[in-house]
Amino acid sequence: MRVLVTGGGGFLGGAIVRRLLEQGHQVVSVARGDYPELRALGAETVRVDLTDVHRVIDAAAGCDVVFHVAAKAGVWGKEKDFYDANVTGTASVLAACRAHGIPKLVYTSTPSVIHAGGDIEGGDNSLPYPDHFEAPYPATKAIAERAVLAANSDVLSTVAIRPHLIWGPGDTNLGPKLVARSRAGRLRLVAAPGKRVDACYIDNAVDAHILAAERLEPDAACAGQAYFVTNDEPEPAADIINGILKAAGQPPCEAYLPAGLAYAVGWLMELAWKLLPLADEPPMTRFLAKQLSTSHHYDLTATREDLGYAPRVSTAQGMEKLAAWYRAQG
Repeated sequence: MRVLVTGGGGFLGGAIVRRLLEQGHQVVSVARGDYPELRALGAETVRVDLTDVHRVIDAAAGCDVVFHVAAKAGVWGKEKDFYDANVTGTASVLAACRAHGIPKLVYTSTPSVIHAGGDIEGGDNSLPYPDHFEAPYPATKAIAERAVLAANSDVLSTVAIRPHLIWGPGDTNLGPKLVARSRAGRLRLVAAPGKRVDACYIDNAVDAHILAAERLEPDAACAGQAYFVTNDEPEPAADIINGILKAAGQPPCEAYLPAGLAYAVGWLMELAWKLLPLADEPPMTRFLAKQLSTSHHYDLTATREDLGYAPRVSTAQGMEKLAAWYRAQG
């Protein structure tokens, strides 16, 4: 097949591009930057801002499947930037699918679209979207996810994949941020006894996307649906964080903030960053404080049944692979 992958230069998008190439597909990677390493592997690369609908339509010509992975992620930033990247960009992708009659669209979403700020313990696909979000990232991803699922039809089958906290070799977001803050002495855990989260190793996240594309048809159970994807191994957030730090050769983080204090600090930092304003990202926000101080793990029954998904790489195996990767980096 000829496959379009938006965000092919990113951590997950790049891993999907490489898997598709290994399977023998022709791949068009769309991203704002230039990624010669993907061209060296055999992908066609196109530099496109997803808000430019005409260029997105041009890039999608002749494609059989689209993986829409590109997004602006993060806990801080201008609302317009998030809206442009996540909502307007998704509208461009939908327009491209319709313009060329592309029959399959796999959208990368996030469990944050249904996180209302409280505990989610074994939540399933029936969880509703909350009435309020405390950050533009989940708010705009929710708008985009709803648009993608609403677009499901007899001529365009759509599905949303919600991988949670993707980590592993080649990570450009979670791992590097943790390591940088650890080295700077600025990393803090949020004290929340008994709270567990479930993360997702990169290869497992790729598996879910590929399986979704393979099963997606107008009458498939997954058409028009959203699915949580994790390692299905809930554990305290501190264990995951310290596991990544250990793999990177860093000491464990033992500094804690009480959950209530973390939320108050996040509120104050958001205010300070808006008033000053500061260019970087605040070390703590209200959204981040709630993410770190609540349980969020999910029931994968529907993901297993409808997509045929089962995590192939356990957390322990993933940590070994991550440690080996860090050692290879020198």
